[in-house]
Amino acid sequence: WQVLAIYMVLAANLSEQQALKQACPSCDASQLCNCSSVGLDFIPPGLTAKITVLNLAYNRIQRIQSQDLQQAVNLRALLLQSNQISSIDKDSFQSLAKLELLDLSNNSLAHLSPLWFGHLFSLQHLHLQGNSYRDLGQSSPFSSLRNLSSLHLGNPQFSVIRQGNFEGIELLHKLWIDGSNLSQYEQGSLKSIKVINHMIINLRNSNVFSEIVRDCLHSVTWLEVIEIKLQVEKKSLVQNSTRPFRIQKLTFKEAFFTDQTLSRAIVLLKEITSLKILEAINCVLEGQGRWNTKEIARSGQSFVETVTIIKVMIQNFHLFFDLEGMESQITKLKRLTIASSNVFMVPCKLAKNFSSLLYLDFHDNLLVNNRLNETICKGSWPSLQTLNLSQNSLKSLEQTAKYISRLPKLNNLDISQNSFGEIPNECEWPKHLKYLNLSSTQIPKVTKCIPPTLEVLDVSGNNLKEFGLQLSFLKELYLTGNQLRTLPGAAPIPNLVALSVRRNKLNSFSKEEFEGAQVGAVHLSLMECHRSLMVSLICVLVFLVILLLVAVGYKYHMVWYLRMTWAWLQAKRKPKRAPPKDVIYDAFVSYSENDSEWVENTMVQELEQACPPFRLCLHKRDFVPGKWIVDNIIDSIEKSRKTLFVLSEHFVQSEWCKYELDFSHFRLFDENNDAAILVLLEPIQSNAIPKRFCKLRKIMNTKTYLEWPAGEEQQQMFWENLKGALKS
Repeated sequence: WQVLAIYMVLAANLSEQQALKQACPSCDASQLCNCSSVGLDFIPPGLTAKITVLNLAYNRIQRIQSQDLQQAVNLRALLLQSNQISSIDKDSFQSLAKLELLDLSNNSLAHLSPLWFGHLFSLQHLHLQGNSYRDLGQSSPFSSLRNLSSLHLGNPQFSVIRQGNFEGIELLHKLWIDGSNLSQYEQGSLKSIKVINHMIINLRNSNVFSEIVRDCLHSVTWLEVIEIKLQVEKKSLVQNSTRPFRIQKLTFKEAFFTDQTLSRAIVLLKEITSLKILEAINCVLEGQGRWNTKEIARSGQSFVETVTIIKVMIQNFHLFFDLEGMESQITKLKRLTIASSNVFMVPCKLAKNFSSLLYLDFHDNLLVNNRLNETICKGSWPSLQTLNLSQNSLKSLEQTAKYISRLPKLNNLDISQNSFGEIPNECEWPKHLKYLNLSSTQIPKVTKCIPPTLEVLDVSGNNLKEFGLQLSFLKELYLTGNQLRTLPGAAPIPNLVALSVRRNKLNSFSKEEFEGAQVGAVHLSLMECHRSLMVSLICVLVFLVILLLVAVGYKYHMVWYLRMTWAWLQAKRKPKRAPPKDVIYDAFVSYSENDSEWVENTMVQELEQACPPFRLCLHKRDFVPGKWIVDNIIDSIEKSRKTLFVLSEHFVQSEWCKYELDFSHFRLFDENNDAAILVLLEPIQSNAIPKRFCKLRKIMNTKTYLEWPAGEEQQQMFWENLKGALKS
């Protein structure tokens, strides 16, 4: 009995492993088990302790049961997103003490239970967004998750956050909440989390936003708010909160502002003295800059040092006011980016008050030369060190350099991707300019307009045919994508340590061009260094690939299949069904040579000697001698009302039957007709049929077939049924 019990246990385990391998072949002998997008309705049995990553995403799983994951005790990552899960047994994850990542997003969970997560002591990342729960329950579902680092939750139906919902979580690197329809937030709900490095929340309710900001002042470092439509908030955002605050960065994405709401927001955000970085990305401002500058000025100085504005849409931006009265608010600003926002000028009076600004980025805007005189007027941007004016509409390099020379402390300048076209012989630049980017500006040559003080110069993507400037301080030179035929001389650039000359027309290097100087590192492709060798290698590789294709084609009869496909395409041009006068057979019989004794001596005699007799087409007897086998098969099928498959183990193993089955498969199933009759000469599993005959396998699973009986008393009924099928 003990031996029998052991045998039964081993047999059960083996059966489960076979079931797992069949449901998910990648799980075989692998720690990473990828079963995504294979149409599973359940978690496959046979999961073992060797699996550390299990991917079941994008299936049709509806329920997780207690025993499903019981043996997967070493699982580190479990991906179940994008299924149809609506039910999870309370102890389904009980054995997963080592699990670090659990993704249940985009399912159909109507509630969250703390019992699910009670034993997930190692869990660091939990994804629950995209389900259908409306709240997190009356208490915290996460109370036992002491090691949680990132939490994603919420959905379009999520509407309530209660006090105690986050009890047990003390520190999060990232908290993401889809609260697009969040309408009720109990104050203090998020205060239980002591530290949140990055919090992202989709939110439309302005009142909820204010409550969340008040709760996050001492815990969140970076708050990112998406889709908010701000209202005029009268209450303070800090109220009775004590300093110091923790929040340093606030980002608005896809938000909507008006002149009134933006004015009030500027005032309220000044109260958050720890706030240093403010961002607005893909936002909309409905207004013309009629801000309440008096109230803004009365509220005191802003502590924000960095402002980033990217792709902000202002309707009728050309009517926007010059922000007179905002001068006092910008004196402490150190970094300003306004990109892809249709900026065409900055008033001189305003520009002069950016007294502390070190970094200015105006890339991808509408700046032109005649407005640049106003934007960079004398006395403006007095502390500026880095300026980015790339991707604007500047046309004159001489004028651009002249206006920029008014910036006494500038040492980094990017004016790439402007259409200068020409370059003058001399230009006026800031005295301490060290970095200059003139790439993709359509300049045809380099002249003494290039400042001699440079340490880094980028003139890539132009039409330069030579480079011969004297630049004694230059350390890095970028000449990629030009028309150079020779290297720049070494003597004029004695301190050069990095040179990029990719995608030019260089053919060779001479020792004299380097003047004996040692080159530390040259990054050239093999094609550039050894062109003839590479061409030879490519030819050898092409020859080997052709040889391999020929060998594979010979082994797997590819030539035969190509001829077969051509014949089938030719047959496709013929009428779908032969005219009645051309149908001369009742059935074309497809069978293995090993089954010929039964076919020819039993079935043929029974059917052709019946009353009335049936006319059968057999390849041995009725194929036209000398005619290509492919044409014989197609013609025989077209001239037969039915095709009768005599299936057996010999049939599916026979190479000849595979070819014959190919053509009957093409013709019969392309027409979606009911001309196939299946006769099972011996028991055979549908999965024994080659996988490429998927429609035939489907028919075996869905269509009634005739099975040759062993007993003589049932054989008469078999013949009657077969004759009835042939007559139908």
